Amino acid sequence: MNHERPSAEPGKRWGVILAGGDGTRLQRLTHLICGDDRPKQFCPLVGSETLLEQTRKRAERSILQEQILVPLAKNHRAFYLQEAGIRPSQRIIQPSNKGTAVPILYSLLSIEQNDKDAIVAMLPCDHYYSDEAGFTTALESAFDSAARRPDSVVLLGASPQGPEVEYGWIELGESAGARLNEVRRFCEKPTVHVARELIERGSLWNTFVMVGHVRGFLEMVNGAPGSSVREAVEELRTSPLWAGAEVHIPDSLYERLRPVDFSREVLSLQASRLAALRLAGTGWSDLGQPERVVAVLRETGVEPWWMREWQVPRRPAGRSSAVAARAANPAIA
Repeated sequence: MNHERPSAEPGKRWGVILAGGDGTRLQRLTHLICGDDRPKQFCPLVGSETLLEQTRKRAERSILQEQILVPLAKNHRAFYLQEAGIRPSQRIIQPSNKGTAVPILYSLLSIEQNDKDAIVAMLPCDHYYSDEAGFTTALESAFDSAARRPDSVVLLGASPQGPEVEYGWIELGESAGARLNEVRRFCEKPTVHVARELIERGSLWNTFVMVGHVRGFLEMVNGAPGSSVREAVEELRTSPLWAGAEVHIPDSLYERLRPVDFSREVLSLQASRLAALRLAGTGWSDLGQPERVVAVLRETGVEPWWMREWQVPRRPAGRSSAVAARAANPAIA
């Protein structure tokens, strides 16, 4: 009798890099660094590589390149065409940004069409990890956990460093294995008072890295009570899905869709279908705000040229020629 635990075979692993956001909260910083209004995923915030390039390499340590999909926004074409590491065949071009749920749903439906036994990882592209090897170990563990629990979706959770009100929080339930717990409750962007209580109860920050069987994801989506989610699924099923080549979702379809937030309208309402895997010492940070970017750079002891400019009070108009030159060429020190 074979007692080996089920594992996620490399050929069954798929990934989705969520790269269609507008990055408005970092726009002033990304404009200083790059000299234009590119979203943060196309900007080298930490190191010389863009956040999207860093996420691509992170994904490829665990997933075959041809099985990684990258939803992008049409109005970012000038920027995503500069991403040499992303193949055209991986690109899903959205007419506009309709929130996190719509590209996730489109990607899941496309993957299901190609492989009904796929195990899928959702990877935001605005993350920093001080220990990349530790993250890879955790992602591998999440793939294996998802293979053993095909009806669940595994969330990667980070130990909180304070009562953060901009993150989603995972309140843990019973143990389900090494560093794995059932999820009692999912709390999206709590008040400071509630966040402090969550820390006392041993809760985790939700990194929004999710791994699950494609069927488990879609069952969770179908079980969500919100009509916006169901309407999005029905509309997207009428669209040509990704089939191994670059695909452009029709404008007319997106015009009929309302923005849908996956955390608020799916995860927070489907806690019974979730499991949480604790990240151990990976030094995770969401680079969604300038203060977090600066904090990460200070922790790593790196001070790019723009940090000096960022800390100087900004003039309402005009920049020196030196600043303008550095904006045009971020490699200038």
